[in-house]
Amino acid sequence: MTDTAPHQSASIPDRPSLEGLEEKWDGVWSEQQLYAFDPDTTRDQVFSVDTPPPTASGSLHIGHVFGYSQADMIVRYQRMRGKNVFYPLGWDDNGLPTERRAQNYYGVRCDPSLPYDPDFTPPQVGGDNKSAKAANQLPISRRNFIELCEQLTTLDEKSFEEVFRTLGLSVDWNHSYQTINAHSRATSQRAFLENLAAGQAYQAEAPTMWDVTYRTAVAQAEQEDRDRDGAYHRIGFTRTDGTGEQVFIETTRPELLPACVALVAHPDDERYHELFGTTVVSPIFGVEVPVKAHPLAQPDKGAGIAMICTFGDANDVIWWRELGLPTRSVIGRDGRFLPEAPWISSAEGQAAYAELAGLTVFSAQKKVVEMVTESGDLVGEPKKISHPVKFYENGDKPLEFVTSRQWYLTNGGRDTSEGGLRDELIARGKELTWHPAYMESRYRNWVEGLAGDWLISRQRFYGVPFPVWYAVGEDGETDYDTVLTPPVEDLPIDPTIDVPAGYTEAQRNQPGGFVADPDILDTWATSSLSPQLAGGWNSDPDLFGKVYPMDLRPQGHDIIRTWLFSTIVRSHLQQDALPWKHASINGWILDPDRKKMSKSKGNVVTPIGLLQQHGSDGVRYWAGRARQGVDTAFDEGQMKIGRRLAIKILNASKFALGFGEAPADPAGRLAADPSVVTDPLDRALLAQLADVVEQATAANDDMDYARALEVVEPFFWAFCDDYIELVKERAHGNSEAGEAGAASARAALAITLEVLLRLFAPVVVFATEEVWSWWRGGSVHTQPWPEAAPLREAAQGQDAALVDTVAQAAIVLRRIKSDAKVSQKTPILSLRLVAPTGQLAHLEAARGDLIALGRIEQLELAGAEDAEGLRTEDVELGEPPVKQPRNQG
Repeated sequence: MTDTAPHQSASIPDRPSLEGLEEKWDGVWSEQQLYAFDPDTTRDQVFSVDTPPPTASGSLHIGHVFGYSQADMIVRYQRMRGKNVFYPLGWDDNGLPTERRAQNYYGVRCDPSLPYDPDFTPPQVGGDNKSAKAANQLPISRRNFIELCEQLTTLDEKSFEEVFRTLGLSVDWNHSYQTINAHSRATSQRAFLENLAAGQAYQAEAPTMWDVTYRTAVAQAEQEDRDRDGAYHRIGFTRTDGTGEQVFIETTRPELLPACVALVAHPDDERYHELFGTTVVSPIFGVEVPVKAHPLAQPDKGAGIAMICTFGDANDVIWWRELGLPTRSVIGRDGRFLPEAPWISSAEGQAAYAELAGLTVFSAQKKVVEMVTESGDLVGEPKKISHPVKFYENGDKPLEFVTSRQWYLTNGGRDTSEGGLRDELIARGKELTWHPAYMESRYRNWVEGLAGDWLISRQRFYGVPFPVWYAVGEDGETDYDTVLTPPVEDLPIDPTIDVPAGYTEAQRNQPGGFVADPDILDTWATSSLSPQLAGGWNSDPDLFGKVYPMDLRPQGHDIIRTWLFSTIVRSHLQQDALPWKHASINGWILDPDRKKMSKSKGNVVTPIGLLQQHGSDGVRYWAGRARQGVDTAFDEGQMKIGRRLAIKILNASKFALGFGEAPADPAGRLAADPSVVTDPLDRALLAQLADVVEQATAANDDMDYARALEVVEPFFWAFCDDYIELVKERAHGNSEAGEAGAASARAALAITLEVLLRLFAPVVVFATEEVWSWWRGGSVHTQPWPEAAPLREAAQGQDAALVDTVAQAAIVLRRIKSDAKVSQKTPILSLRLVAPTGQLAHLEAARGDLIALGRIEQLELAGAEDAEGLRTEDVELGEPPVKQPRNQG
């Protein structure tokens, strides 16, 4: 890849420094559009990336920096391999997190019944009282609320971009997108309408997991288990066969007694055989319910017989559906007991239920326990337990099942037939190349464990509206079977503002007219279209054909079940293809207690201070040391090491370029004349460097940036600590090798430095660019990745092990003087150095450099078959050099 706007070479500074490099080079890269995608291309020339759009709410944390740095390392390598990189970045700015932040920031809450106020000014700007109650927030119209959300996300996105630029992400800022703007709304609505036309999207009135705090439905992928204290209550139901005997169940949800529709036991449980087909009466509420058999009942759990309520848990839903039971819901969308329970026929039962109406679930449970205790239907004391309870991942209260009308998208959760959608999606997971490979099993396990289709509707305000209306009959009843849809060319639309074809605004919510669907799409239903959003599926077919299917999806392992799976579902349904070829999975960042860092846990570390303290290169180094898919401890120690590495690259480069005028184009010179390097030690260095290039290339080809860094870094330190010290006298022309030896050393230094800068460039982005600018044109980040073949040709078969042997000899020479507690400048008058016979030739080849390094006047090299390593004999040291007094003037 050629540089379209190379920056000018600069002179080598007297004191190289990391300070200010991020701002300096981000400015240069932005001005030159260094990372801009070239649309004049073909698909095979492109490497396209489906970059995670961060939730634009609040601030980034160190986990973002970790994952995005790793993805950038893969991308930068591909660019150096000659790929035309399509690397956009989006902002996931719709959904609940943004709503919550806007509520707290502006002190408002949304009330869709209120009219729009074009001159509205929020009561506060900048608040962050997360515990503020909705009653203390000013109610405003939905349109006003959405405008505030949009203002706030714009502010957050600017601060996020600043962090990402400081980090050195090589994204193309010309191709950013939002999940809430007109482009994304049109794309998401078009996809939904196509799913609807294909029968893949459908509505159903069904029990749905519901968050009572936010009053919205919650999909399976958004749920998590949290351990909660509870208790088993042993409660008796009375048989109706005249015996007066009781059947005892054990439940953790006694408050759902009025919602009981049946008792159920396992068909093979002999204790209850005689009860199957009979009925019992619930205590307190006096409702007669059947006793049923079902294989899902667990004989070894509790009493072995359970009450089925509508609805306490997922098993209740299954039993209700498969046994054809009635619906008796008692919990409303606000988490409080409904005012009426018409199936309770007795006056006593109605009076008891009246005491529950309007109570929260917690209060209702206490009340029912009091009732059954007083009636004698509670046997013994409740047995305390701790058990997992379902929560919305962003919620504070347990989820409840609420019966409601919702939109669903097929995802294989219900199509379990052989060769059906579930099998097709499992096959897609096998088709995808995973990094690391074992992550495929997490995907497969999730698909196999799906309990239903994807619930895609949300009862929120800030998001992509469902682009549908429903006809209203002359009787004023909504006809949900008559769905009115807009033409694609009218998208995006808001059904609460726009009017369907053939109707007028005056007919809204009127008999014979229409009503708008009030819900919005789940935020995952939009972000799952990130390849289509970024690639222009709905707006730029030419671009889409050049970047899709994309090459890479980088993301965390915790959202395999959400973002990765849902993106595969959408691409499978929309394009009948995988959305990408590779998935690179990063791990979590763990706090010192080995817990995942997250905003909800309050244990996150924000990145900007770390970037300032350790430099972006230091933080990127920490990220680059972590294996894909492996959870990594937050470790400033690694960042400090990374900062030292970046500083060493600056200082060692200044040193290596200081031996006379460095070749302007070492790689070109080497290609033109492989014999430019003549000294055996120099050739051995290039042979060793060729091995490093081959290993680093293989690792990066497999997207294993950590392995590549593990290969390159030790070679670099050996190059600095050993090779440069060994050849510096020869490079200055101060050895018996003369000008030919000096030229060979200078060429080897320049060639090796240039290759190392390119090898480090994907990770240490700023220091390598700075050094490159001292003596080369263009950017190191658009140079071709180094190749091993020219280095091998220049090595001319020289044994790479020669470098290691001579490096060990250098250590021995330094140890002689350090053990004698004299300066390294102290001459060695005479020395006999004994080596294994096989290494003697290595030492002879570097005799001149060893003599110069050790200031040796007489060196005898000897081989010995029995030698296990290098050893010294007959050492005689000269007088240490006289220290020159300091100039006191």
